[in-house]
Parts: sequence; structure tokens; C-alpha cells
Amino acid sequence: MPAKKAFALRLDPALHDAIQRLADAELRSVNAEIEILLREALTRRGVKPARSTPARRGRPPGDASKGNSDA
Repeated sequence: MPAKKAFALRLDPALHDAIQRLADAELRSVNAEIEILLREALTRRGVKPARSTPARRGRPPGDASKGNSDA
């Protein structure tokens, strides 16, 4: 999966708190919630951003040589 672009974002504390509440309700990180909100805003404006391959969910398979096999 391609690396995500990292950058600093300054937010008003009240705005951050509101995003945190949304993220908590959806069981997401604040970062993931901001990304979803930005995608929704772009879609409403008629901009369709390209979607990268989604990250695989869950734990990675265990390494048998280390004794944590999922088999």
C-alpha cells in the first residue's frame, strides 16, 4: 500500500473535540474521521478523489518461526 502523506494540521480545539466525538461514535481514529469528512466534502463539491487500496483489517498472520501461527 502506498504511504500516506503526513502533514501538520492546526485545528480550533472545539472543532477537534467535535471531530473526536464523531470518531468515537464511529469507532475510528481522529485521523480517519478527518479523511472521511474531507472525502465527503469533496464529493459534495463534485470532486471524486482517487481511492488507494484500503488497508487490510485485523491482525496480520502469525509467523510460524516465532510460534504465533494463526493456522
